[in-house]
Parts: sequence; C-alpha cells; structure tokens
Amino acid sequence: MTKIAIFGVGLIGGSLALCYKGKPDFTVVGHSPNPKSVEKLLKRNVVDAATTSMAEAVDGADYIFLCVPVGMLEEYVQQLMKLPLKSGCIITDVGSTKASITESAETIVKKGVYFIGGHPMAGSERHGVEAASSHLFENAFYVLTPAEGTPQTEVDRLTELLKMTKAQVVKVGAREHDDIVGAISHLPHIIAVALVNQVRGYNESNPLYQNLAAGGFRDITRIASSEPMIWRDILVNNRQVLLKLLTDWNLEISRFVELLENSDGEGIVEQFRIAGEFRSQLPERRKGMITSLFDIYVDIPDHPGIIGQITTLLGNERINLSNIQIIESREDVPGILRLSFRNQEDADRAGELLKGPYEVHV
Repeated sequence: MTKIAIFGVGLIGGSLALCYKGKPDFTVVGHSPNPKSVEKLLKRNVVDAATTSMAEAVDGADYIFLCVPVGMLEEYVQQLMKLPLKSGCIITDVGSTKASITESAETIVKKGVYFIGGHPMAGSERHGVEAASSHLFENAFYVLTPAEGTPQTEVDRLTELLKMTKAQVVKVGAREHDDIVGAISHLPHIIAVALVNQVRGYNESNPLYQNLAAGGFRDITRIASSEPMIWRDILVNNRQVLLKLLTDWNLEISRFVELLENSDGEGIVEQFRIAGEFRSQLPERRKGMITSLFDIYVDIPDHPGIIGQITTLLGNERINLSNIQIIESREDVPGILRLSFRNQEDADRAGELLKGPYEVHV
C-alpha cells in the first residue's frame, strides 16, 4: 500500500489528494493543525484519513506533499526531519518559487530521505479545498527541480506518481524555474496590482474611473485580486529575480515614453506588431500559471427568473459554469450576462445551447 501524506489540503493539496484517493493500493492522509479543518476534509471525502498530528500523518508515508505557503516550507521540512520517516520517503512541495527551498532542503534532509522541489503550474480563480478537483492538473506542466545529486531513480519514482494527475512533468533547474516563473507570473501580478492602485488613486478625485473600469480593464487586472498573504511570501522569496525583472520592465515603459514624446506612430505600431506576433505563438489551450477563463456574453431581458433558467439549462447539460456576472441590467433594457468557463469546450457547448433562445456573443 502506497501512503501519501499531504500538508495543507486546500486547492492544490486537495486536488492532488483527489487524484490518488480511491485508487487501488493508495491511501491518502491529510494534515491540518486545525481540528475543524480536519473535520471538513473528512466530511468532504477528499482524503482517506486526516489528522492534526504530523507524526501520525507521516508514519509510514512513501510520499509527503507540502502544500503550505512558500514562507512556511523550510519550517515544515525542519519539523519533518525530527520525525522517524520511512526510509526512501520522498518529500516534495508545490510552491511557485524553488531555489530557496531546494537549497535549504539540501542542508536539512537526512540520509535515506529525498527532497524534490515541485511546482504544478495550474490553479483556479477559486481557493480552498472546496475548489479542489481531480482534473485541475490535466494538460498542465508540473515542474520538478531536483537538486544535484538526487538519484535519478527517485526522480523517476515521483515522476511516475505525478503522471497519475495527467499533468506533463518537466525537469528544470531551480534557479531557471524562478527566473521564468518570475517573468510569466510574478511580474504580471505586480503590474496588475500597481495598475489597479494607480486607477484607484485617480478614482479618489473622480468616481467615474471606477464606474467605467468594467469589461476589459477588469479582465486584464483580474489577477490583482489574488490572495495578499500568499503573494507576500512569493514576492519576498523571489525578490532578487523580481528586482531585475522590474528594472527591465522600467526600460520597456521608458521605450513607450520616448515613442510618445516623439509622436512616433510607426514605433508604436512596431511594438504592437512584434508583441502580437510573439503572443500568437503562445499555446492557447494548455493550462498555465495564470488561470484562464473562457467567457461568452448573453443578451437577456430583465425578467424575473431569467438567470435561473440559463443556469438550469447549463446544469441539465452538465456544463460546468465557473462564474456569472451581470454587466448591465435596467428596466426594459436587455442586460448583458457574462458566463465564464474553465475550458473552451464548455464555453463552446454553452454558446451553442443558448444561441436558440438568446443572443450570444463570444
């Protein structure tokens, strides 16, 4: 029987648990220091067993997943090293920064136990174990950052285990990982927060900014609503990479300042052209660090029960609706309903289903 212990059974930890729970010869144990959280895990049937005891959780464990905030990873590894772990046990994490924990673990982990850094590059606009799904990692990259000297046999063991999540496992150096993820995820989060706060400042003297900042502005800054405490740990942990990235970002902005100062229309066109060319080459349907949402827009009359009718139609066809928003709804004027889905297939099916009774826009 293969035992998997998971510390921090939220969105990521819970989704990992669901990938293994119920499989032949697997048992999944969840850990939380909070007794109420343990009760919730058992009630939601996410794990086979749950406990507040670290020793009980890791007793006989073949694999230990640390799904706790980045700032707590080193502390957890230190605590685990005080416990009698099974020989050959693999400890891995799911943090979005890798260099610091990988280097730290090299000095902490005892002989006969292996630490292999991990980062599933998938997420959701929702948080907590309530949002956990066994499908979260499908078609996503799952990055492993084994330290030098880690036996290939152990890397292969973890790789085979992770293939059950239906993710694509790739191996990358820890520092290279932090450079890349800093650019494609951490930096965009900083930019989104800074942009929203800039507009918030303008809004203090003119509330029209907030009123008009719907649609596109809200969409491109969606990640500014990410969990503050989690991002505090990530950004501080990866600060050296981000300081360089922000210097490079300032150079890009300076280029636009110069183009505008010189009224260089051709230069502006060229910047948009090369950006569009590169963006068109990016994978469209692979999951990534920043969660994709696939939206359709439905013109609806302002009648009682209309939203319920639409959600019932989708539910009857087992189309999973991720989010719903009324953009505008006034008496005698059609409202606009934005329906968000986690994948293009569901969005396409919903569009076809609703085209009959309603006017649908993509």
